[in-house]
Amino acid sequence: MLRVSNKNKLALKPVSLSALGILLAGAVIYYLSSPANEAEANFALKHKDAPVVALGEQVYAQNCASCHGVALEGQANWQKRDAGGYLPAPPHDETGHTWHHPDSYLFLMTKYGIEEMIGKSYPNNMPAYEDKLTDEEILAVLSYIKSTWSGRIQRQHDQINARAKAQ
Repeated sequence: MLRVSNKNKLALKPVSLSALGILLAGAVIYYLSSPANEAEANFALKHKDAPVVALGEQVYAQNCASCHGVALEGQANWQKRDAGGYLPAPPHDETGHTWHHPDSYLFLMTKYGIEEMIGKSYPNNMPAYEDKLTDEEILAVLSYIKSTWSGRIQRQHDQINARAKAQ
């Protein structure tokens, strides 16, 4: 039977506490630097700001319409996976689910992509726009999309944002 003296137990405590401290510091640094933490930031779409919406319409036409449709209608059968396991591009009009997500989620999803958001591989064709669009352009395109929704859907989306910010 192995016996550890009290003197050895005391010698191990500082080493254990140091290792634990380093591990906790690393976890805090990772959390604070991860894109998912940015979801707590305040991203507010400017769907009533005409110059922002106009820029967003241009950015959408150049970067999004080829998949999501000129009229935001998405691709056919967007809720059914294809033979490769991929979902077609969803609509961004009221028939889709874009308005079901808060502004911060939409921004982060567009900027970093779904795989970065969920932290694992996921079959999808949506590129991350981190290296293609500025934050202002991402907010503008999302503002444009929201500007096309009815007042009722915009109010529902505002409620989703309020609930997300309250958490």
